[in-house]
Amino acid sequence: MTSDLLRLTVLGSATPYASVDNPCSGYLVADGATRVWVDAGSGTLAQLQRYVALDGVDAIWLSHLHADHSADLLTAYYAALYADIRLRAPIPLYGPPGTADRLAGFLTNGATRSPVEAAFAVHELHDGHRVRVGSLTLTSRAVAHGIPAFAVRVDAAGGGSLVYSGDTAPCPALTRLAQGCDVLLCEAESDRPPADGEQPVHHTPEDAGDTAAAAGAARLIVTHVGRALGPGQAVARAATRFAGPVDHADPGAVFTVA
Repeated sequence: MTSDLLRLTVLGSATPYASVDNPCSGYLVADGATRVWVDAGSGTLAQLQRYVALDGVDAIWLSHLHADHSADLLTAYYAALYADIRLRAPIPLYGPPGTADRLAGFLTNGATRSPVEAAFAVHELHDGHRVRVGSLTLTSRAVAHGIPAFAVRVDAAGGGSLVYSGDTAPCPALTRLAQGCDVLLCEAESDRPPADGEQPVHHTPEDAGDTAAAAGAARLIVTHVGRALGPGQAVARAATRFAGPVDHADPGAVFTVA
């Protein structure tokens, strides 16, 4: 049974490696019959199958190529081509520049390049990239993570907007992307601001609250919380900067975006 409401299902939110009961970063964003797998961190493919088979996914969107956000694409490749999955066509995959070659570089173990494109129709993201996937419009903006990295805004045709930060330091591009969104899913990896002279690459919980407030988001969900912090602590700290509802991306949690 499908719902016409935009909804976010947390497949995992751990960093930088999976916990016993929490995979790394991965989310299922769905609206009606449209399903998008957003980030594919370690352990998320297994959890994805609780809700949809790999061949039922309409697209995959990757924020960046760090392993805790992308590693399960490697096993998804084998599932797509060499197991019980029968793809009608390669799965559209939206990721940073170099995604296809990065996958092929790991998967190839001989003179012949692994046929990555037979499993995934790879489209490289750029700042301002926009694509329609079923009833959803995905708009990507480049953000500040020290490597090519993107945030995404998902707008449903029937209403509802979700913005996912990916991994990033606070930056104007994310704040602009999140303007007026119903839900901001924002990383809060750092337990303290960077030392003097150190380039920030993550949010603190307070930063997440500030970003949500500056964007006028209706609701904040903190995710990718670092191991020096507990989820409850991260929520409490973010709430000191943001007056709206604040939640944590618990694995298995389902949020309606409206």
